[in-house]
Amino acid sequence: MGSSALILLLICGIAFAGGGILLSKALAKTSQNLQKGLPYECGIPTIGTSWIQFNVGYYLFALIFLVFDVELVFMYPWAVVVKEVGMAALIEILIFIFILFMGFLYAWRKGALKWI
Repeated sequence: MGSSALILLLICGIAFAGGGILLSKALAKTSQNLQKGLPYECGIPTIGTSWIQFNVGYYLFALIFLVFDVELVFMYPWAVVVKEVGMAALIEILIFIFILFMGFLYAWRKGALKWI
């Protein structure tokens, strides 16, 4: 697979994505009105500005979820090759889990896991 195949793949990907966007713009019905520009939350009209400050705890909780989700992405390939690699794979995954556990302990002590 040479560079020409990679360039062709890139062009096809851009054409596929751009074609879908252009097709939806050409075929979809659109209408502009004031209500479409308003923020919407559960059918309740907003009072005041829609730019409010959220608790940072929600953000930290989402980041912790992302860290442990990515951990599973790395654990699957490790589990596939662990017999072939041997003891080195076991030591590497133990170090990896230890680093993640230290991050979990840090988040726990900082109170990032408390749901208000």
